[in-house]
Amino acid sequence: MSPHNPHAAAESRTGLAMGMRGCVEGESCSSDRPGHGLHPMQDRLSRIVASRWTDAVVVATASDGFVELVDLEGGAHRVWNHGALTGRLAAGDPVALHPVYGVLARGDDRYSVAAV
Repeated sequence: MSPHNPHAAAESRTGLAMGMRGCVEGESCSSDRPGHGLHPMQDRLSRIVASRWTDAVVVATASDGFVELVDLEGGAHRVWNHGALTGRLAAGDPVALHPVYGVLARGDDRYSVAAV
């Protein structure tokens, strides 16, 4: 792990390193890797396998894309999204996490996330 990038180990484990095919800044990102664009099949499967959703509350969001969650049983979760959900999620927001298919939901909004 680089002292200049404390998230380097997590990035290499989840494929978050920049330069991936289809991965560019902001809304133009067309990558369907975990934490990037929500693939239609990913969305569909997460809706079909509804028993695996975990209710949670947002604890913190960061501009580097990391989101800290705590589920209703007290379990901590850390996920990452390329779009940095800071403007879409705030501390205290109720969400649902589908860890099997890497989907984070807030109301009708769905985001692809990578677990870290």
